[in-house]
Amino acid sequence: MTDHERRQDTEAAPLRRIDRRANGEIGPTERLAMNRTGSFDWDLDARTLDIDEAGLAVFGVDPETFDSRPGALVERLEPAERARLDVTIDEAITGGSNSYNVHFRVPLEDGTTQWTHVQARILRSKDGKAHRIVGVVRDATAEVTHSAFVLDLEKRRQRQTNIVERTTSAMSRAVTVDDVTAALTGPGGLARLGADGLALGLVENSSLNIVALSGESLEALDGLGSGDLDRNLPLADVIRSGRPRFITSLAALARRYPVLEPHLGKLRFRAAAYLPLVAQARSLGGLALFYRERTVFNADERILCLGLAAIVAQSLQRAMLFDEEREFATQLQSAMLPPRIQDIEGGEIAVRYHAAWSGRQVGGDWYDVIALPKNRYGLVVGDVQGHDTHAAAIMGQLRIALRAYAAEGHPPATVLARASRFLSELDTDRFATCTYAQVDLATGAARVVRAGHLGPLIRHADGRVGSPQVRGGLPLGISTEFQDEEYPETRLDLVPGETFVLYTDGLVEEPGADLDAGVQALRNEVSTGPAGAEALADHLSDRLWERWGSGDDVALLVLRRSPDVGSSHAPRLHQYIHQADPEGLSDARAIVRQALADWDMAEFADDAELVTGELLVNVLLHTEGGAVLSLEVLPEPVRRIRLSVQDRSSAWPRRRTPGETSTSGRGLLLLDAVATRWGIEPRGEGKAVWCEIGPAPPPATAPASARRGAGPARRTAMRGVPHPVQWCGTPLDRRRRRQGAPGVAHRFR
Repeated sequence: MTDHERRQDTEAAPLRRIDRRANGEIGPTERLAMNRTGSFDWDLDARTLDIDEAGLAVFGVDPETFDSRPGALVERLEPAERARLDVTIDEAITGGSNSYNVHFRVPLEDGTTQWTHVQARILRSKDGKAHRIVGVVRDATAEVTHSAFVLDLEKRRQRQTNIVERTTSAMSRAVTVDDVTAALTGPGGLARLGADGLALGLVENSSLNIVALSGESLEALDGLGSGDLDRNLPLADVIRSGRPRFITSLAALARRYPVLEPHLGKLRFRAAAYLPLVAQARSLGGLALFYRERTVFNADERILCLGLAAIVAQSLQRAMLFDEEREFATQLQSAMLPPRIQDIEGGEIAVRYHAAWSGRQVGGDWYDVIALPKNRYGLVVGDVQGHDTHAAAIMGQLRIALRAYAAEGHPPATVLARASRFLSELDTDRFATCTYAQVDLATGAARVVRAGHLGPLIRHADGRVGSPQVRGGLPLGISTEFQDEEYPETRLDLVPGETFVLYTDGLVEEPGADLDAGVQALRNEVSTGPAGAEALADHLSDRLWERWGSGDDVALLVLRRSPDVGSSHAPRLHQYIHQADPEGLSDARAIVRQALADWDMAEFADDAELVTGELLVNVLLHTEGGAVLSLEVLPEPVRRIRLSVQDRSSAWPRRRTPGETSTSGRGLLLLDAVATRWGIEPRGEGKAVWCEIGPAPPPATAPASARRGAGPARRTAMRGVPHPVQWCGTPLDRRRRRQGAPGVAHRFR
């Protein structure tokens, strides 16, 4: 005896004792109970259910607790089973049927599941209204478990489960309305829905707009349906009525909607389900699913179609809300950021702002480019704490205030100090980080300050990317609260062709990864990206902003100083050597040697490399900054090279007379011996030491000061008094100095 049969006998035993007749015969009720079969009488008008003890035993309900409510029997059923049972009964009652039968599963207290079968007769009044249902309910587990019906049912249910799971998964990843339509019509979209074609229409301003058609031969319906909600078309009809319509033949479709008859001959479908899309009592549109093989929709299939429509409707509702919020955010952010960036002289600039793909897409990141006197520009990138409308409002006020302070002509440190004071006086607890740079593109000088923000990157002309050590202060707002508004200034040099990159943390923050890894990834992309500022900004946005998942907003500013490569006849290069770069000196020597080889002047490479090292070492040891190395070919009157090293120190090098054991002081002597001509000239706040290497120009072309020897300008410079005119050294000068010209005691190297 199986466990199921043993359970049947145990549960039927009490009924046998109750219903035996006086002569010992088994009565009809006991016979049914012994086979786990009961009867019921359902009064539809009174909404009461009379069911015997055997029927209650089938449902696993205690007779003492049953209160004659029909719903009390099905409370233990799974929601899907309860819905399927309700649909079957409702269709039988409303469809005019006189009977129905249905199999469903009932969970038992021991954790097992019992297949239950209900067969009932519907009693109707003379006007056809159903008022009573009489039937039997029985345990059908034994006969159903091994039947082909169950196997087929399980197969269909597994298929339906897969359809729901795949559709739910695809819709959960859809963010915008375009994402929803792409998930429905893209690769695998129809297979996920278990359909052969679909049409999706959305209600916009009381009109229907067909936004998607997918499936073979559906182009025959292209252009039909869009426009007014005309009930002569099936999709508009179900939207207006709010009730689905299941079509099992094209002939029936033509009879119901004659306007479609000329087009139906081109369709290769036999059935269709037209489904309203409703979410939170709001009609969003309609979905039509088309099938080639299906000719009937049973209860399970109708429930599946309605479930798919509900999933799509919920996804569309989220997507529409997201699109509305994104449009609001875009308009708000556009009002907060500069409407346009002006063209700049001496360079190219590109800016980008990307909103986060979450919430209202409003953030506190911003950029700005401020025109300053003397052809200078103020570059700003900052980030206000938070990702909401309050952060955006604070950002707009702070951007305008910072722009005003910069336009007044204050130095960078003062601009940030006043901006911090302004933020602290606002009625907010938010703080902001910021990097501000004043750049002179004529000279390449940049004055940079940081307020708790990430430092800039510089891409050199040869593609290398550096991270200059820019000293920083506290974030704006916090520095005022702590009475520490010090923002130390760092001076940088941008040589022609170099690119200056400012950015916010959204470009380098990868969820779950270290920030340094994101910065290194940015350095790599800047190094390998295109040369132009606009192209590089697009490259960084595509490779990094989308790579990290777009979870944070991003502000990006890219400035490129116009390159100065000379011409094919007179080529030119520039290189910045940072004071803290241990490889900078050796790289500069290698660049000079390679350039001269490329320019067919390799015979001067040894002298040029030696002079390069001497001049750069002097700057790196005896000044507080880096150096700009310039190398160019002078084609006339004889082809030679000119080498220049520029720094920000106003102190000029002085000649020394080193002893035999001295380890320094021979720099000018070496320069005097190697160079054909050399000199020093002021450059902004600093100076440039230059020399020419190669054949000496003919005497007729030599400068007057060189032909005259030690003129007043040269003598003044030798005495240590700066003079606006450059001082040149020539072979004639060297002979005069060897004959006793006075020296100076200041150190060079």
